[in-house]
Formats: sequence, structure tokens, C-alpha cells
Amino acid sequence: MSLDYRNPKLILDTSDHPQGSVTWVSPSNLAIVKYWGKHGRQLPRNPSISLTLDHAATTTTLHYHRREEVGGEPVSLELFFAGHPAPDFARRIKAYLQSILEIYPFLGQLHLVMHTDNSFPHSSGIASSASAMSALTLGLCSLERHFFDTLDDSSAFLQKASYLARLASGSASRSVYPWMAAWGQHGDIEGSSDEYAVPFGDRLHPSFRTIRNAILIVSSGTKAVSSSAGHELMDTHPYAPTRYIQAGQRLSRLIPALEQGDWATFGQIAENEALTLHALMMASNPSYILMKPGSLALIDRIRTFRQETGYSVYFSLDAGPNLHVLYPEDQAEAVEAFLHQECIPLCEEEYWIADRAGEGPREIIG
Repeated sequence: MSLDYRNPKLILDTSDHPQGSVTWVSPSNLAIVKYWGKHGRQLPRNPSISLTLDHAATTTTLHYHRREEVGGEPVSLELFFAGHPAPDFARRIKAYLQSILEIYPFLGQLHLVMHTDNSFPHSSGIASSASAMSALTLGLCSLERHFFDTLDDSSAFLQKASYLARLASGSASRSVYPWMAAWGQHGDIEGSSDEYAVPFGDRLHPSFRTIRNAILIVSSGTKAVSSSAGHELMDTHPYAPTRYIQAGQRLSRLIPALEQGDWATFGQIAENEALTLHALMMASNPSYILMKPGSLALIDRIRTFRQETGYSVYFSLDAGPNLHVLYPEDQAEAVEAFLHQECIPLCEEEYWIADRAGEGPREIIG
């Protein structure tokens, strides 16, 4: 049964003059089984599962006060990214907020000033929309809880935040949960849904709750093709139907590996999914390539190191050129010595992010 969060009762009393702010830090995530292709209003064509990151995150503060006059535009918003006005991003956020007025009609009564910033390069293949939109929707749920004394139950709070995040950016639905999260209906994940993500961290083997993720920045430039455009190309992709079946089958294989600590199966699926994602891009019409020569050089070095040493070191990619290197915490010293010697010199200005599985978003109070 489809969720319906529309609520015309979420209106501020005319005598109220609310003023204040809420701040959330929400992480990006790395899909191990990739979501690529959607339908309807941000509904996935296939289930996905992702690693919640720790250091790669967005911090978003929503300052609010009552609008002097309610009229004209449905939503009143100013937006600053990294301290500077960001008109294009502001238009996207304003359109999103207008689209959820049936869920949160009180947004039309407020003037919002949004300050947001990332701890990582924007639009470079790390899921900036996942962290940004989840941070925003967590803030919106905090406003609901503050104004109307609702969402006191943490599970209900996170489910609604995930639902709202999905409407803004599909992958953002997974960023509200710690460790790992799954989105999209799948028979092996109880409670899974196309409308919101569900937590998967409780089912993880301990070695995957401490997984390390070194993000190697091959290029910090803006992607030539956005993820939204890539999803649209799946509508007419000749391999799309087979891909959606493949994703579900791979997730069925991955779930017991995650539960049992099977790094070999995990790594094989992670790498195959990353390469499948980019193969789909190259086989679309029009085709496009987001990997760079440095991406391929790093893949070759990682595979050679694994073959020569037997260490459980694997790679993944999001929709961009930058590599995510995944490895167990108990092998971190040796793997990171290899990364420093063989891989980081190939990064743009030798820039990389030492990340790991994370505990999920957090609200900053005060």
C-alpha cells in the first residue's frame, strides 16, 4: 500500500511567529548494488544497497522566520552554498519545496535561509545530491517535530525523512541510516520499499561495519553528464530490462556475503556493479564516458596489488571518475601504505579522502 504523507493540518497558527534554525550533517553514500533507472516520481527500477559514509557529508542549516506577507511565490527561500549565493541550486531546492507543499503546507508560511556546504568536491562522482537532500529533509522533519510535536518515534522520523529525500534525489533516501541501507522492494529484505529506504546495518557482519573507504579523486571537475540525465537514458536503453533483473540477482547474492563476512563475494559484486554502471553509460544513446585515464590506471594497480598480496582490497565507482577503494579495517595499514605509494600520486593534486562506514546523520543542537 502506497504511503500518503499529505496533511493539510500542518499549518502554523496565525498567532505564532516562529524564528530559529535547525542544522543537520548528513553523509553521502556509496551504492554497492547500483540504482540506475527510475519511473514515476523518483521510484527505482531495481533495488539497491549502499554503504553510508562518514567523512563525506553535507552540513545544512535552515534558518526560518514567518513570512511578512504570504503571496506571490509559493515558497520563500534564499540559499547559500559554501557561503555564496547559488541561484541554480536555489531554483532546484525551491521547486522541490513547492512540490511537497501538500505534505508540508507550513513551508509556504515561512521564509527560509539555507546555508549548505560539502566536505568533498561537488559534482565529481561522489553522491553530493544524496548528502545534500537528506540533510535538507532531515531538517524539514525536525521542523515538523518542533512545530507540531509529531515524529517523536525515531523510526517514523527517519522513514519520513527517507521518503522525502527520495522525492528530491533517489539515492538520498539511503543516506538517513547508519552503516548500510537498502532501497527498493526485494524479497530478502523485510519491509523493503520503493518509496523509502530501510536500514541494513543490524544484519552486517562486524567486518563490514568497520569497512574502510579511501576515495581517490581523479578529477574534481563537474561531470559532463548529470546523474539525472543518465537515469533518463535508461528509459530507452536496449539493455535496461536485463540490467534490472541482474541487479536484483546480485543483491540476492550480496546479502548473505554481507551477513557472513564474505569479502571475496562482496568485492566481486562491488567491482562488477561499478563497471556495469559505466558500461551502461557507454552503451546508451547518446553514449558518454565519465571515467578518466587515471580511473583505469588506478583500477589496474588495485587489481594487481590484490592478486600479488591476497589482500581484500576492491574498488567501486559512482557516476563519475573517482575510485572508492574498499578494504577491511584489519588490513588498513598495509593497504594504505600501498595507496600512498602507488595510487595517491595518480590523484588530482594527490587529493584523497580517508573515509569509512559511518554512523549516519546527526543533528547539531545549539
